[in-house]
Amino acid sequence: MTALSPTPHNKEFFGHPSGLRTLFFTEFWERFSYYGMRALLILFMTAPAAAGGLGWDTAQAGMVYGTYTSLVYLVALPGGWLADRLIGARKATLYGGVAIMCGHISLAMTGIATFYLGLALIITGTGLLKPNISSMVGQLYGAEDRRRDAGFSIYYLGINLGAFLAPLVTGWLAQGEGFKTLLASWGITPETSWHWGFAAAAVGMALGLVQYLAGGRHLGEVGYHPAHGEYVLSLGIARKRLFIGASAVVAVLAGIALLAFNGVLSAAAVTGGVGYLLLFVTLGFFVWLFAAKAWTAAERKQLIAIVVLFVGAAVFWSLFEQAGSTLNLFAQRSTHNAILGFAFPASWWQSLNSLYIILLVPVVAWLWVRLGTKDPSSPAKFTFGLLFAALGFGVLAIAAQFAADGMRVSPAWLALVYLLHTIGELCLSPVGLSAMTRLAPARIAGLVMGAWFLATSVGNYLGGAMASLYETFDLPTLFTAITAVALVATSLMALSIKPVMRMLARR
Repeated sequence: MTALSPTPHNKEFFGHPSGLRTLFFTEFWERFSYYGMRALLILFMTAPAAAGGLGWDTAQAGMVYGTYTSLVYLVALPGGWLADRLIGARKATLYGGVAIMCGHISLAMTGIATFYLGLALIITGTGLLKPNISSMVGQLYGAEDRRRDAGFSIYYLGINLGAFLAPLVTGWLAQGEGFKTLLASWGITPETSWHWGFAAAAVGMALGLVQYLAGGRHLGEVGYHPAHGEYVLSLGIARKRLFIGASAVVAVLAGIALLAFNGVLSAAAVTGGVGYLLLFVTLGFFVWLFAAKAWTAAERKQLIAIVVLFVGAAVFWSLFEQAGSTLNLFAQRSTHNAILGFAFPASWWQSLNSLYIILLVPVVAWLWVRLGTKDPSSPAKFTFGLLFAALGFGVLAIAAQFAADGMRVSPAWLALVYLLHTIGELCLSPVGLSAMTRLAPARIAGLVMGAWFLATSVGNYLGGAMASLYETFDLPTLFTAITAVALVATSLMALSIKPVMRMLARR
């Protein structure tokens, strides 16, 4: 579908189409709900039942967490396809937001059944909303509109503002001693505070939906129709396929729920099954890609470079995305969570990455421009990203040594870890997409973007697997081993810089 600008001369929102305001605040509240819940998830799963949690060990909680975050990104692929082929980005975003809100409401209730239902709804909703709201931002601008990059920068700011504020709100509700005291004064059991945090995430998504619907007039025709015209002309077929697909998904989920309820299928079996699914999808994708006979010799080399970046990205996200699992557990159990006498909940640490991004993005952007011709290549920045992620776990390994005797370490340790990981993210994440698009043969550009989501999904699953070992090994050993693996990956990426640069030079 041709990019449309519903109000091409409207400069109501920082000199950009007013539709950007609608999408900015929708994404702000969606990220508020997502990161607000994510900050609590593994802490809730591992909290004792007497404290209102599920009482799980980290082996189970880590794998459930990793599986959940992995599926959030994996489902973005069919979510984007559904919007492109059948219902359009506008409806997909709306339906996704409703599903997310219902998921948080389900988490706000007590019971293991509503817990799993809530996660399933959030996975489904995020898969529908996340890729499609981003595509609508792009459709606000014409192909030659120079405001596009700046528009996405403003949109990215909304993401990080929501992610920054959310843990502060939901963390205080779920873990704040002041709020627990307030609940007790109301005659409400303080141990239910976790569910008040989840409820706040539901309220955030509800606010996002309200303003999305209210501001829809500013979007004009953007996102109303599927991207492929041939599907618009046969709505009957589209609806039939949608019904069949939705019925199949519901049937599968119902079957899994029934087996789990009857004790036939455990959480470990489900998470293991997702691991095999990721392995099958990843291997299947690349085997299918390389088996095609249409590639030229140069294109095959480009595909090899894509595999290298895919592996590097998966390793990076397996480290970085432990912020909500391993780092959250370390904050809860081994860190002195107080600054200048002010104590704060462990979940508040989840705001630090977004705060660093807001502060550092202008600095990093200035640095790349300031370096001029000495600006590192995309593969080199990719390598720096892996290196900073490895250094973060190296710092954590040292901190774990000081905490080995049960002492709580200074918050400065975690602050440094998050700083290193954020610098790594700013080095790798923006240039990763750029490098993948430059390497991709034109006829599979969309599939390569799907591979980027797949790398993030694989990384999240692997990160959950690492977090599940939190109580299996002593922490200095575990973190040192993770650092060593990350440094090996960094070294291999460094060795691949020149070959990948040659591939990029041919585009």
